[in-house]
Amino acid sequence: MQEIWIDYLNAGDVAALALGNDEILDAVSAALRAQGLGETVIEPRVHLVPESSDKGHFNVLRGYVKPLDIAGVKVVGDFVDNYKVGLPSEMAVLNLFNPHTGMPTAIIDATAITDMRTGAVTAIGARHLARKDSKILGHVGARGTSYWNVRLLDHLFDFDEIRVHSRRPESREAFAARLEQDLGKKIVVTDNWRDCLEGADIMIEASRLPEPTPLFRTEWVKKGAFVVPYGTMSALEFDLTDIVDKVVVDDWGQCGPGRPYGALRRHVDEGKVTRENLHAEMGEIVAGSRPGRESDGETILFWHRGLSSTDVALGAAMVEKARGLGLGQRLRFR
Repeated sequence: MQEIWIDYLNAGDVAALALGNDEILDAVSAALRAQGLGETVIEPRVHLVPESSDKGHFNVLRGYVKPLDIAGVKVVGDFVDNYKVGLPSEMAVLNLFNPHTGMPTAIIDATAITDMRTGAVTAIGARHLARKDSKILGHVGARGTSYWNVRLLDHLFDFDEIRVHSRRPESREAFAARLEQDLGKKIVVTDNWRDCLEGADIMIEASRLPEPTPLFRTEWVKKGAFVVPYGTMSALEFDLTDIVDKVVVDDWGQCGPGRPYGALRRHVDEGKVTRENLHAEMGEIVAGSRPGRESDGETILFWHRGLSSTDVALGAAMVEKARGLGLGQRLRFR
């Protein structure tokens, strides 16, 4: 019997890799470019709800990235009350495979991967779609992905002002303290959505609402702003897309009609946002087949649901770096 060994990276190994901002952005950019060139397979995510969606659910993401010659499946739990038992709300496992034989090649604690690649997609979206002179960031939400949103956006824009808000005071204060330590700049903590978002150049909504609730007001969006809503339950007013010049998504297959959850779910299901009036998928813009921002006056919305291809690409980058540094374990599969 042929021996099969797989790479295993636990949370400590992933932390020890200490991926830099540009390493993360480069890996995710490569995955987006591959998607834009038609060199990926991205299956729409499926969900497992053990009891009720109020308690939480599992997302199962499946993808293949041809330039990397790797396929992968990630299972991530999303349980909003985990903070009550000292756990992150999102924990994940990524499995990588040889796409020609089906042989497993790696198992990775993908909790950090989920956070990093989400922040990277937000930041890469801003690189192509936000005004180059954006100086004020408003960010609602303090979950794991939020940290990487702010960190990677600030890496690209070096903001003059960063405002943050989340529902629980202790959460937003801890979030701001971590950002101040890591970014070396003052963070403005707000106790309401309006003070956080109104008039910001880049507006990020990563809330954890139990049901769709229009807390993000259309009137707060100034002309030329870049808006990124990606909460599981929509926080948008229905007329927000009326003032937007371009709507961009990460993958229409996951955003289109009949899929559950998401910031623009009602907009899609009621025909307000369609494949025909969609400006582009982000991969098309990164690959250069569709334009990004074309003028400072454009107000642009970017909705991303999360791409399996970016999980695969970032996981592959981690495995490669870990081998070079001698980190992780080799486990015998058979």
